Amino acid sequence: MTDTAQSWTARLAELGIELPPVAAPVAAYVPAVRSGDHVYTSGQLPFVDGKLPLTGKLGGGVSDADAKDAARTCALNALAAIDALVGLDSIVRIVKVVGFVASAEGFTGQPAVINGASEFLGEVFGDAGIHARSAVGVAELPLGSPVEVEIIAEVR
Repeated sequence: MTDTAQSWTARLAELGIELPPVAAPVAAYVPAVRSGDHVYTSGQLPFVDGKLPLTGKLGGGVSDADAKDAARTCALNALAAIDALVGLDSIVRIVKVVGFVASAEGFTGQPAVINGASEFLGEVFGDAGIHARSAVGVAELPLGSPVEVEIIAEVR
């Protein structure tokens, strides 16, 4: 799908995906902010029904596959934050994804983990989901989360 007039809400429905409620911030920030033609999300954790279904580090007990799924959930939560702020259908394209991976010493598979978010965004947005990206290994993430993802989206 390359048509930016596409209904992304309808595309999610085609995929059988529902946006979750916006995750409540765990500190002093808001889930997303619009500045001009862009929306910047705060880092989103892989909350499901208000809980983290997975904690720990990559290379220290959390499997790559589970963390990749968690990164997908983070991206879904980021879309919920964008939807609540400006409406999902206002998205023109995904500009950038930044992913953080809680990594044990020696773990270097951060890009493959954050592919969970990138591949999901491609599935939803097609060509409009192709983005620049950073995948960063960190010592710890909030609440023991294995991943955290933030998105920058261009909006109309």
